[in-house]
Amino acid sequence: MPTKREPVPANPQPEAASPHAALRAVRRSRRAHTRRTLTVSLGLLAALAAALCCSLAYGDLTLPLSDVLAALAGGGTGGADFIVLELRLPRALTGILVGVAFGLSGAVFQTLLRNPLASPDVIGVSAGASAAAVAAIALFGLGGAAVSASALAGAVLAAALIHLLAWRRGVTGYRLVLVGVGVSAVLMSVVSYAMTLSETVVAEQAKVWLTGSLNGRNWSHAVPLLVALAVLLPLTAAGSRALKVLQLGDDTATGLGARTERARALLLLCAVALVGVATAAAGPVGFVAFVAGPLARGLLRRDDPALVPSALTGALIVLASDFVAQHLLGSQQFPVGVVTSVVGAPYLLWLLARSNRGGRGG
Repeated sequence: MPTKREPVPANPQPEAASPHAALRAVRRSRRAHTRRTLTVSLGLLAALAAALCCSLAYGDLTLPLSDVLAALAGGGTGGADFIVLELRLPRALTGILVGVAFGLSGAVFQTLLRNPLASPDVIGVSAGASAAAVAAIALFGLGGAAVSASALAGAVLAAALIHLLAWRRGVTGYRLVLVGVGVSAVLMSVVSYAMTLSETVVAEQAKVWLTGSLNGRNWSHAVPLLVALAVLLPLTAAGSRALKVLQLGDDTATGLGARTERARALLLLCAVALVGVATAAAGPVGFVAFVAGPLARGLLRRDDPALVPSALTGALIVLASDFVAQHLLGSQQFPVGVVTSVVGAPYLLWLLARSNRGGRGG
């Protein structure tokens, strides 16, 4: 007696997707991510160029954009050349480079330690630079390049101390943030002590420096910063190749063959040096390193390191904030750090409130 056959489905589904289909999906995702990163970076560059043109054209004497472009091209008049190339361009260029350094440093810290609070503003690296610079100004009467060198040395020493205190067979982001907050409090008490002992005029100078300012910046500030970034940016780019692997955790990164401690040490050293040279050039401009990375990742809509967009975001924040501080807050000019703090402090409070509601420690 013939057996009855089972009905065959009209559209049989494979038990699993083919490897080729999965590979094509991964490639599509990577191409989309690359396009998104390129689009965001180009948009930030365009906004930065517009902010630069405004900074160079607008002031006590407003110049037409054609005169600004002619001066940059080397074909301007004597008066326009002096205003653009000697007075406004060094300040604007210093602001851009300071923003690049702070934005990139903050993105490296936050990504490497997997903690949104792991910014040099919060964990004490900027406080180390501030304490050393204020001590140089208030206690030893130094100025100029000596103050800049003191700020750089203070950032490096503070970072080394924080790393040493946070080390327990490795460094976790949460522990490093807590240790950094404690070290920062101690260093800021050193700042208060130094300013208390100093004379009123010297204390006022130190106070302006502590706020973070681009006032009086010229080529003697811009050129050394440009040289420093020409060395630090390639080093950071070389170390960033291991950054995505380090995001997965030390155990996973080691299993994938990454030399975690060496890669982390290189990236931390680059990030600390970036903070040091930026602080040496313009003072501890508050919250730029803290907000640049999250803003860039928000534009990308991905939880990636976003180093290039973070650097461009930092530059745009500093340059736009300096324009606001100079021209849009009444007749009196303010340090750029006043405006960046007004933007960054509410974000810090919002982040802490959101972390507490979610039951996370940061």
